[in-house]
Amino acid sequence: MHSAADFAWLIPLLPLCGAVLIGLGLISFNDLFNRSRKPVAITLLTSVGASAFISYAVLAEQLSGKPTVEHLFIWASAGSFELPMGYVIDPLAAVMLALVTTIAFLVMIYSHGYMAHDPGYVRFFTYLALFSSSMLGLIVSPNLLEIYVFWELVGMCSYLLVGFWYDRDGAAHAAQKAFIVNRVGDFGLLLGILGLFWATGSFDFHGIAEGLSQAVSSGTVPIWAALTLCILVFMGPMAKSAQFPLHVWLPDAMEGPTPISALIHAATMVAAGVFLVARLDPLFSQFPFVGLFIAIIGTVTCFLGASIALTQMDLKKGLAYSTVSQLGYMMLAMGCGAPVAGMFHLVTHACFKAMLFLGSGSVIHAMEEVVGHEPLLAQDMRLMGGATSKNANNCNNFFHWLYCYQWDTSSCWFLE
Repeated sequence: MHSAADFAWLIPLLPLCGAVLIGLGLISFNDLFNRSRKPVAITLLTSVGASAFISYAVLAEQLSGKPTVEHLFIWASAGSFELPMGYVIDPLAAVMLALVTTIAFLVMIYSHGYMAHDPGYVRFFTYLALFSSSMLGLIVSPNLLEIYVFWELVGMCSYLLVGFWYDRDGAAHAAQKAFIVNRVGDFGLLLGILGLFWATGSFDFHGIAEGLSQAVSSGTVPIWAALTLCILVFMGPMAKSAQFPLHVWLPDAMEGPTPISALIHAATMVAAGVFLVARLDPLFSQFPFVGLFIAIIGTVTCFLGASIALTQMDLKKGLAYSTVSQLGYMMLAMGCGAPVAGMFHLVTHACFKAMLFLGSGSVIHAMEEVVGHEPLLAQDMRLMGGATSKNANNCNNFFHWLYCYQWDTSSCWFLE
């Protein structure tokens, strides 16, 4: 009898098929597909929803105590060298799959209304599905090389989504900044992966951990080289999860649409770095210095992010620096040898920060009704006070506006 884990390969494949189908349609029949918003939304929501359903079944099996499931095939071979690809389902992957598919599905539902008047609606949904597929593929990857492939796909989708409104200078510059900063971290990750393969002859997580331990014990690899390789690998999560000093891209990435802030910069992409550190815990835990290094970086990041957040007047940037701070807490837990605590905070943070970003999107939309379509004014928290005011004639900010028109349903954009 087949288990749900045997069909886990469909989880990243379904959104990918939807994205490819709609993407090819946009290239071939641009006008037709741009007019077919509802069929496109239904198709992509169905694909992500189906992935979520399988993810819940996989999570239920893992909670019931089912063993780890790994399906591999030989993708390339040369002499005695063989490179396996496939997917692995364990408790860590099951939790992340359920989290990502849930957040992605809910954000896509929200985006149907939030992006309703945007001419790039179909392109936006296609990017969302492609990003979801890339992130899900990263989660189920059984080795570092396959993770690196999906790691770069996630980075590409982030670039496309942050720069979605590429006709705005701010969005174009933010996308370039995110791309360049993440390339710094990804270059370190690539060097670390190649170095670990040189030292151990394996890309498998447990094979790398055991091989490097034996190499250091036998003197084949000096301890300083092993520490350097671990820190190089950590550079990838340092950039992706916006850790000091590679945190500078995340606040600027708020130039993208608000659903992107909720999906990428609160729940999924920035969590990929924390996930990879948790996945490599058997390797990092062998070297106390590496754990200390990760903990110090996380501590500096959480204090730095929280301190800068206190000075922000832009609603989304304040939430972005708060995200940087929370990611610092997760890395601190990973460095202290408490990956379960770090993953627990990752799941809770993904839920509440995604809701905060989506709520901020609703507030910004309402503010635009008051101050006009000026992003700097619509997101300025200094204009959002007066929630307790009873002066119905003073409608200079969002809460006054909401109070004045709360009984006038014709002016409520959320009831249209």
